[in-house]
Amino acid sequence: MNKTRLMLIPAGGLANRMRAVVSAYNLCRAVGGKMQVVWFRDWALNAPFHDIFRPVDSSLFDLREARGLDFLVNDRPRRRNFWIPKAFQKVVFDARIYEQFVTPLKQTDFDFEAWLRGRRCYMSCYQEFGTFDNALYKKIFRPVDEVMERVETFRESFSGYTIGMHIRRTDNAESIENSPTSLFIEAGRRELEAHPDLRIFLATDSEEVKRQMRDVFADRIITPSDAAGRGSTEGIRGGLTDMWTLSFTHRIYGSAGSSFSTMASAIGGSELIVLSVRA
Repeated sequence: MNKTRLMLIPAGGLANRMRAVVSAYNLCRAVGGKMQVVWFRDWALNAPFHDIFRPVDSSLFDLREARGLDFLVNDRPRRRNFWIPKAFQKVVFDARIYEQFVTPLKQTDFDFEAWLRGRRCYMSCYQEFGTFDNALYKKIFRPVDEVMERVETFRESFSGYTIGMHIRRTDNAESIENSPTSLFIEAGRRELEAHPDLRIFLATDSEEVKRQMRDVFADRIITPSDAAGRGSTEGIRGGLTDMWTLSFTHRIYGSAGSSFSTMASAIGGSELIVLSVRA
């Protein structure tokens, strides 16, 4: 009997959690183990899983919302909880990997399969590791009907050639510094020369960016009227709508330092071009 078990605590924002879950599922599948995901709400993603995604197929793995005792036993050890969960995790699990160690381990070609095989392990993670088919993202993550209805509404405005642009601004210094709006305007003009029927689905957290893009491309711009956000279920649904709509475009232009457009590209298979002054 295979006793391999993994408890995963996905961390970070929406795209980061999706990458961690799919990577960990792929790892468990490779060694024939079982996975349980505990979904914590925090400042980076303040929404229950079931409010943004449909239930995960139980034949894949188990996912549940964090409950009272989880905050003491299964939460990520850190200053805010005085690292108390770490003491319990040392007793309960054979081995543990916390999110800050995933990148260093990847850089040393760490054998995650050997680490997990035949053991009961704990992992917190916010990034992708291992190699897998991007089709797993759509297999595991299925947005709730309310989100998909919004996506279809946007798609009704698509032309024969619609591109996506994700312009990150308010809380991402790297995107602000390295991916100025001028680069997106230049890219849009090049696309328009090649495709007279061009339309642009614009996902951004900046009303000023929306104004600038509309000034140049007028009614070719398709963009949500409400801003997406991390602090509420409605805001996160807005972000998920943006991500899934981007995934249906012919090509995606993304911002430096943001995993959002990378995830949209992985979901839909669209070409991704990250615009950066450093490119």
